[in-house]
Amino acid sequence: MKLFKKTMGVLLAASVLLSLSACAGKDNDKGSEGEATKIVLFQSKVEIIDQLEDMAEAYKEETGVEIEVWGTTGDDYVQQLKTKLANNQGPTLFSLLPGSESDTMASYLEDLSDLSFVDKIAEGMATTNADGKIVGIPYTMEGFGMVYNKDLVDASKVTDYDSFVAMLQEQKAGGVEGFGLSQESYFLIGHILNTPFALQEDPLAYIEKLNAGEVKMADTPEFQEFAKFMEAIRANCYNPLEYNYDKECGDFATGKTAAIHQGNWCYSMFADYDVTFEMGLAPLPLCGNDKIAVSVPNAWFVNSQASDAEKKAAKDFLEWLYTSETGTHYLMDEFGFLPVIEGMESENLDPLSAQVAEYAAAGKTITWPMNAWPTGIVDVYLVPVAQEFFTTDMDGAAFLQRLDEAWAQANEQK
Repeated sequence: MKLFKKTMGVLLAASVLLSLSACAGKDNDKGSEGEATKIVLFQSKVEIIDQLEDMAEAYKEETGVEIEVWGTTGDDYVQQLKTKLANNQGPTLFSLLPGSESDTMASYLEDLSDLSFVDKIAEGMATTNADGKIVGIPYTMEGFGMVYNKDLVDASKVTDYDSFVAMLQEQKAGGVEGFGLSQESYFLIGHILNTPFALQEDPLAYIEKLNAGEVKMADTPEFQEFAKFMEAIRANCYNPLEYNYDKECGDFATGKTAAIHQGNWCYSMFADYDVTFEMGLAPLPLCGNDKIAVSVPNAWFVNSQASDAEKKAAKDFLEWLYTSETGTHYLMDEFGFLPVIEGMESENLDPLSAQVAEYAAAGKTITWPMNAWPTGIVDVYLVPVAQEFFTTDMDGAAFLQRLDEAWAQANEQK
């Protein structure tokens, strides 16, 4: 299946945070010719950790360059990255969300326009700087919405608030959780809050007005219905603060939960389970929405303040990953990424990724305006509000008021 779409509109968003470091200043990472012989992959995407380790071995076999795979815990990847860069211990190649997140790191972003494949990147997917130079290389296209068990849920009948609530109540009566979130920041509030933003006539203009205090979520119909959805989830489903990502996915894989709010990235989490049902990806039917959220979740950036040898090592790796047979094999087949480069093909997409591709090809997508939110707002300001909502009897109106207050606080700290 050839998955290449020339016009994706405004693209970003879920999920993989990858970076490569050449361990600046360490002589034992340089060859006799001044070339880096070791790079460090700094990442937090737990779904592909084993595949990354395998890729590192393959890369060393083919190039002689060692890749050390690092992991990170928690939701503070960006802060960790900023700290490392500020202390001159930063990675050579790192990943960020295109948009407000990458904008805050503009002084560290190397020009990547000389990479051989940049002219084949799908339109709208590469990240450019203020001068129009390509500085960020997308690694996949991802989509999220309602991942559901086809044996338990008929998604064609879940089209609005009333039918969504009916589904939750029907599952609850049968001893099954109807819909699941989890405690991690974006899985708790970030992704699901994207939907009412994406349903605005001009999402970015709405965010600008929200930043300026000219509009409020509490006064906006799509957010008012979003609050009703959240009240229904709290009333009929488990408390997401008691579930981590592993348990959320595990309970879905074993039929204990009928649907979860996730994206195609979660499919790899089911490999350790004997899944006996077919699954699908459907829109969150907020205000009758019939589209899934699709965008570029992260892009790779090279540290412009690294040494020439380190920058060359990072660029060489990107060339290998996107143009070599082995590299593209890992991107498409092992990581399960969707193609973002013209000419790339994947015939082995998992069911959720295949549906993302189908929705994208049909133009049935909404964007990820969450990429334009104030940097750090989810972890620092929105998560505490969501935690309070799920541990109290706060009603929807108060929930939106608290979100508005949190948004204003985030903007005061910009």
